[in-house]
Amino acid sequence: MAETMQSLDQLAALKPAAPEAPKYVQKLDGRGRAYATGKRKNAVARVWIKPGAGRVTVNEKPVEIFFARPVLRMLIQQPLVAANRQGQYDVVCTVSGGGL
Repeated sequence: MAETMQSLDQLAALKPAAPEAPKYVQKLDGRGRAYATGKRKNAVARVWIKPGAGRVTVNEKPVEIFFARPVLRMLIQQPLVAANRQGQYDVVCTVSGGGL
């Protein structure tokens, strides 16, 4: 029995090293913006985010005009608040299709 335990310990010591995690390379366009697209049925949302003063525009309108309800504006800000980045990035969004 002791021989078996020794051989299992030896097998554990032979465990290969974990491979390194791939390094994430941030993809930015020529203007220094990150881009993402979201789709559902016929609705499409395109979002660009870049360092800035915290302005959010949707279809070239300020978020306060496009989303009149404070709850909707709060939902838009939640990812930035969760990452503790509120007021550090400008968000430009174009949406088409769907409804509000």
